[in-house]
This record gives sequence, C-alpha cells and structure tokens, in this order.
Amino acid sequence: MRQLNRLLTLLTLIFFSHQQVQAQIKLSDIFKKVTDRQSSSATSAGAPTTSEIGLGIKEALQLGVSAGADRLSAKDGFLGNLAVKILMPPEAQKVEKTLRGLGLNSLCDNVITSLNRAAEDAAKEAKPIFISAIKQMTLTDATNILLGKSDAATEYFKRVTSAQLTEKFSPIVTTSLSKVNATKYYSDLTTQYNRLPLVKPVNTNLTAYVTQKAIDGLFLEVAKEELKIRGNLNARSSTLLQKVFGYADKKKI
Repeated sequence: MRQLNRLLTLLTLIFFSHQQVQAQIKLSDIFKKVTDRQSSSATSAGAPTTSEIGLGIKEALQLGVSAGADRLSAKDGFLGNLAVKILMPPEAQKVEKTLRGLGLNSLCDNVITSLNRAAEDAAKEAKPIFISAIKQMTLTDATNILLGKSDAATEYFKRVTSAQLTEKFSPIVTTSLSKVNATKYYSDLTTQYNRLPLVKPVNTNLTAYVTQKAIDGLFLEVAKEELKIRGNLNARSSTLLQKVFGYADKKKI
C-alpha cells in the first residue's frame, strides 16, 4: 500500500513538473513575440533616412497636387469654389456695378462664368507640370520642405513652376476664352459701359488676367493639400508618409 502511494505521489510530481515546463515555454514564446514587435515598432518609428524623406515628400506632394488640380479642372472647379472663383478684373468692377444697376445682370454673369470656365480648362494642364517639378526635386529640397514652414512645398512650386505654368496656360486660356465666348461677352460689357457719358474707357488683357488667377488658384489648392497632410494624421495614407511626417512632428516639438 505504501509503495502504491509513493508511486502515485511520484506520478503527480512528474505531471505538475511537466505542466510548469510547458507553461514556461509558452510564456517565453509570448515574451519573445512581444519583444520582437516592440523592436520592430521602434525601428519603424525611428528617424527616416534621407532617401525615405525624399520618397515620402514626393509621394505626399504627388497626391496633393493631383487632388488639387483635379478639383479645379472639373466643371465648376473655379466657379463653384469661392476661395478661387475669378471675379471681374479690378478695373472692371466699377463697370459691373454700373451695368448691374442698369439691369444687365445676365451680361455680367456670362462674363464671370466664362472667365472661370477658361481657368478650369487651363487647370487640366497643370498636373504634368507639377509632377515634373516633383521628379526633379533634390533630396535637399525634400528635406527643406519636410522640416520647413507649413507652406514650404507651395513656395517650392511657385519658384520652379510659375514660369512654366504661365507659358503653358496663356495659349490655352486664349483659346478657351474664345470657345466659351468670354472675349465676346467682355467686349459687349465694356462696349456697353464705354458708351455711357463721362466714363473712363476700360481695356483689359483678359488672357493675362485669367492666366494669373488660374495659377493663383492652383497654388491655393496646393497649399490646402500641404496643410492637410502636415496636420491631419488620417491624410498620411501610407507607412512611409506616417514615418516621414511623424519624424517632422517630433522635430517641431
């Protein structure tokens, strides 16, 4: 009987010893996985390389300028957006006020609509110019943009694309102004006004005016996209963007 009791005690000890070993093995596995994850997370959250900064900035700007150009080139992209809507040229605003007072509202509305349609046509050509500027960006440019002011990217685009945009937009705006009858409408408007007694004749270079307004509108949209990706975590749609702009956030603290 005593031998049987000893045997049962021994078997019980062996069983519990085995269970403890298994539990230790499982705990060890769990600890290793947690440690590996923490190590991986720490690595991905570390400072990005210069190459990653370049790639991240280019990815962000390509997304931003594409979104901005697409919005403005759509129908009512300018006309329906109060922030960029093109109004009468400054020298013609007195004309507009006078003619609206005479009941010629539709004539004034036609001019404004046609100016904005011309800008929307021109905006369709903006994206390739911006994309080309992004591709030519140096790593130094990218780093300066990432760690620079909130409008650093917009200022970069103004510096490197303004001349190209003006050259590209001018003939498009000229063609579009004729296509949507803007030139005729504006001519009718100024003719009506210039017939009034004692007024100073108004002459405006519509192509130059609309071209500049279209470019200003584009840069405004680019600036909005830049602010969005700098300040909105949800706009950082990839791991690379999260790492690069997360690093920039830490540098600015």
